[in-house]
Amino acid sequence: MRALIVDPDAPARLVLGEAPEPVPAAGQAVVEVRHSSLNSAELYFAGRAEPGTVLGFDAAGVVVEPAADGTGPAAGARVVTFGDGGGWAERRAVDVIDLAVVPDAVDLADAATLPVAAGTALRALWQAGPIAGRRVLVTGASGGVGSFAVQLAAIGGAHVIASVGSAASGEGLAELGANEVVLGPENVGGPVDVVIDMVGGAQLAAAYGLLTPGGSLQSIGWASGEAAVLPPGSTLGRRSPTSITSVYNGAGVTDRPAQLKALLDLVATGRLRPRVSWRGPWDRVAEAADALAGRRLQGKAVLDVTPEPSR
Repeated sequence: MRALIVDPDAPARLVLGEAPEPVPAAGQAVVEVRHSSLNSAELYFAGRAEPGTVLGFDAAGVVVEPAADGTGPAAGARVVTFGDGGGWAERRAVDVIDLAVVPDAVDLADAATLPVAAGTALRALWQAGPIAGRRVLVTGASGGVGSFAVQLAAIGGAHVIASVGSAASGEGLAELGANEVVLGPENVGGPVDVVIDMVGGAQLAAAYGLLTPGGSLQSIGWASGEAAVLPPGSTLGRRSPTSITSVYNGAGVTDRPAQLKALLDLVATGRLRPRVSWRGPWDRVAEAADALAGRRLQGKAVLDVTPEPSR
């Protein structure tokens, strides 16, 4: 079957080639992939994986072989899936716990943006606890995870402050639910209760300093590539503990079905809008990867793998 495979000599180390057909375990369904999306971690792994490796966390498509143990959806079901790899191929085998049926009202290309980016944002907010009426700061708010975090925090009733690197990257975030759009945490007026941080480095340290007693910083990414240095004494003297918590949403997450269902329901009702700023055929993956690495995307990049028939 066709797949995007790691090739050290290709642009972005990825090229359209051939890969073996997936061999499903008893609790796995085989899905014909229609669309996949691009995540920063995949570019990292592409630089280190063995030649011939098939990457791809997110994929949406149609079940062509149901799980042999009788679990999961039947053949023909439209689904969105998560996996450690294999999403950049014509077919993937995936654990039934890591897929969800896509409502008819949701386009499969939009569904493909959800598992990693929206799922990670949702998990961070779940870890932070109730957010209604609280001030939530989202750093790196223009990216894939950030734009979902802004929307989900607004849906949860928070006062959302979106931190971005430039005025241009902040465009459209108010329409997604941001009450304020600022250029960096240093321009936030007043304390915050929750931080959803994608940047790390100096921005993480600055955002931590804004937290109220008992506040929570959820660390999702480290786009800056810089060390975060907290000023002496910044962790002392608060009446209630203030925490920095890492967010993991990879393999083995047991609440993924609940995540995907919640996200798909929000998209189906129009309350959550996947923000796709690049979309094209998967043989243009180098172009999409360059836009992602250069931080020129406002939202997600979607790769069209096989055509989706008209419905």
